Amino acid sequence: MLDDLYDVIIEKDIMVEMRDGVRLATDLYFPARDGIKVEGKFPAVFHRTPYDKSDVERNGGYGRFFARRGYVAVYQDCRGTYRSQGDVNFLVPEAEDGYDALSWIDAQLWSNGKVGSWGTSWSGWTQTAMAALGPKNLAAMVPNMSGADAHEASVRQGGALELRFLAWAFWHSAANTQTRLKADPAVDGALNLGAPSFADWLQRMPIRKGQTQLKLVPAYEKWALDLLTRADYDEYWQHPSYAPALFWPAFPDVPILIIGGWYDSYTRSTCQNYVGLAAQKKGPVRMLMGPWTHGSNMLELSFAGDVEFGEEAALDNSRELHLRYFDRALKGVDNDESSAPPVRIFVMGGGGGYRTSDGRIFHGGHWRDAAEWPLTRARYTEYYLHEGGDLSTGKPVADGGDTVYRFDPAKPVPSIGGNVSSLAEMGPLPPGVPDSTHAPWRARMGQLLEPGGFDQVEAPHFFGCAPPYLPLGSRSDVLVFETAPLAEDVEITGPIEVKLWVSSTAPDTDFTAKLIDLYPPSEWYPHGYALNLNDSIARLRYRNGREKGELLPPGEIASLTITLYPTSNLFAAGHRIRLDISSSNFPRFDVNPNTGDAIGKERRRVGADNTVYHNAARASHIVLPIVPTKKQKKEMQFE
Repeated sequence: MLDDLYDVIIEKDIMVEMRDGVRLATDLYFPARDGIKVEGKFPAVFHRTPYDKSDVERNGGYGRFFARRGYVAVYQDCRGTYRSQGDVNFLVPEAEDGYDALSWIDAQLWSNGKVGSWGTSWSGWTQTAMAALGPKNLAAMVPNMSGADAHEASVRQGGALELRFLAWAFWHSAANTQTRLKADPAVDGALNLGAPSFADWLQRMPIRKGQTQLKLVPAYEKWALDLLTRADYDEYWQHPSYAPALFWPAFPDVPILIIGGWYDSYTRSTCQNYVGLAAQKKGPVRMLMGPWTHGSNMLELSFAGDVEFGEEAALDNSRELHLRYFDRALKGVDNDESSAPPVRIFVMGGGGGYRTSDGRIFHGGHWRDAAEWPLTRARYTEYYLHEGGDLSTGKPVADGGDTVYRFDPAKPVPSIGGNVSSLAEMGPLPPGVPDSTHAPWRARMGQLLEPGGFDQVEAPHFFGCAPPYLPLGSRSDVLVFETAPLAEDVEITGPIEVKLWVSSTAPDTDFTAKLIDLYPPSEWYPHGYALNLNDSIARLRYRNGREKGELLPPGEIASLTITLYPTSNLFAAGHRIRLDISSSNFPRFDVNPNTGDAIGKERRRVGADNTVYHNAARASHIVLPIVPTKKQKKEMQFE
């Protein structure tokens, strides 16, 4: 770590006015010596958050860290949160508010006209949203685990809603201590004491206007219901804050470091942002993908869920990563960032599969540098579904092969890990604590769905599971297709699609897919270990496009594509490649009631008989990007 160059002086709660007159609370961290701000002009690093700028400082220390090294660190509460004015409106204000805040920074006497932005999740969205408006003084960006198109691969996916966003409305409305939002002094108590938990509301989906505690904070209720009910891809979803991908041409042509994780909820968006911006900008644009779940602190961990990848997987210090990047981009420092590869990815797998002292399976992995994404040397290979549950590169030759299963929306398949940021709820105030200001919200958070990799077996700590806690693949509504034990290592790295031929007795239903690395039985795992790698969903009414739903006449056969999140995994020799197909993955996604009624407003649920076809005429399959191993590349040279 570099030695500190300066002391720090902090100016708290500077109220920065936006174009509509709303003022946003902003903290400034200045380089100082002997208790006095250092005169001169400095580059700025800019972080906007809905999670309390002061709390961010206490948990990360980035403000002081950057100021001590010659930057002015700017922290801002997003509109409607904590000390900022206005109402919360899920992401929408971030484009204009971010742009206006950048203009304010540019006008300050201490600014040298160069600003670098950084942040994770919502704070990643704030960066891409303001970049969509083409600000002139944004000189570098580090969007970590951020979105590209909210309707396609983050808020909604394949037509279904990721329920983590409804959970966010519930817990954040309780955590946000902004008094204007809660107006009535009784509101805080109502949100934090005695209100039904989000776990309770999951049993009563979909939520309805005026029927939950969100009615006490109308701004939260409005956007939560909007996300729930606005399923068609229309102008609502094309705002620069929701769909920065539509505005890539307007982004400043500046250095951009895009960071993501294979078990993150934004994995697909991370790759989309890299592909789109790298093609359009000189940048340079880079991508770093590790085996991580969601969150800035996850970059320094070597595990995700129940899976250990080895010490190599963890970054030594994420603050140092940001510092080196901004030193190069904003100060022109000649450091190792100048020779960094465009793409650096972690290839999971190759470990011994033993149980570590922490109780996790050792999956292992290694880093790889690349010049592009997706990898040009990947061979996209079809693995076909066969009657009896086989999965192979051989195409079905017989007619009539199909599998029918009963999907009951009252008994959805429980989510066991996966690509999710969090699905959390706020616990009640501790006994004797009068209000939420005296109880840190982070200490009251609990996860309803833990992200990452897990053996696909039900367990008491997973929401929706029940005794006797059997493997998910044993359910009648989960179709399992797997290869024979692999004769040699197989690496899969890149985007993945599942192409199905399907029909249903219902006018609308869902189909889900999950790619699994199936370990053979061992002394540590006598029944093997079914490690989930990624998952996704597709709502049948959107089979022809996401612009407008089209119900399917019962019994009519249709083609359906499920876009899985990209991944990178080495399936070791002796393992099997497994694909699970079903019709629910709850509470990761909302459950389709099978009625064809208006999404998010339905009051009925019916069972459906769903059919997946796997015959010569309708050969359902998964397309896997196979990267040749060193041995395979040698063999290919002599073919």
